[in-house]
Amino acid sequence: MNTILPDLTGRLAVVTGGNSGTGKAAATRLAGAGATVVLAVRTVAKGEQAKADILAAHPAADVQVRRIDLADLASVKEFADGLVADGRPLDILVNNAGVMFPPVRHETVDGFELQFGSNFLGPFALTVRLLPLLLKAEAPRVVTMSSGTSAIGRIRFDDLNWEKSYDRTQAYAQSKLADLILSKQLARIATERGWNLLSLGAHPGNAATNIAANGPQMGGDPSLFFRISWKITPQHSAEAGGEPMVYAATSPDVVQGGYYGPRWNLVGRPAVAKPTRKALDADVAARLWAEAERLTGVSVDAAV
Repeated sequence: MNTILPDLTGRLAVVTGGNSGTGKAAATRLAGAGATVVLAVRTVAKGEQAKADILAAHPAADVQVRRIDLADLASVKEFADGLVADGRPLDILVNNAGVMFPPVRHETVDGFELQFGSNFLGPFALTVRLLPLLLKAEAPRVVTMSSGTSAIGRIRFDDLNWEKSYDRTQAYAQSKLADLILSKQLARIATERGWNLLSLGAHPGNAATNIAANGPQMGGDPSLFFRISWKITPQHSAEAGGEPMVYAATSPDVVQGGYYGPRWNLVGRPAVAKPTRKALDADVAARLWAEAERLTGVSVDAAV
């Protein structure tokens, strides 16, 4: 059952990875409810195709396509600077884009392990750089996509970028745990500073998207176990997987720092999700936030 959306006319929403999967599903829903939606995508041609699909479903929708590569901090800055120059308050930021399970270690343009850089450091830098626009909005929300895999992750402060050894599953789990921690820590900062900003986490359950297929092709073959287990595990559509993000972005029932996913964890309508205990450690969160500021050169105090 889809979330019942309020009228979002006049609101501005940014959805990273809005060209496919859960991001496209969420962008379609937000645009259909009247929001101006910016599809923040790495490949503009794919973004334009997604825009055409959204307009086919909602001819009156207001959809823009802008390029961002979350694996390139200069690209993140250029994207954010463009929005800041426009000056329009940002009501909803959905940090959705990501990469999953490259069999061999890849690095971002800035030298970070690809999953940690793309899934966490890029969205972190984007969020902080967009804070001036978010804080100009009446009731802004930041929704960051985590994963059930976060439960098996840990923040390896001694080797955040997997330079000593590389494990694709654990690297992904760390990046998604970091995303969940990001959502919690931003909520703490917003509360401490008296900002009228909600920071929320979400996860898609086991959604049928391209993310699990694309990552394993980056320099190696997915294991037989991975290919079989992905097919036999209960799964729902990309549209259903995007609903927890939509719920977090729009529902009046969410709470600061809340975490939302499918009711039955892997599948089902949006509901409150239980975060792993490791995501609730405030000391770890503060340390990770400080590391993210150091690694990206982007800080809250400089942004606002």
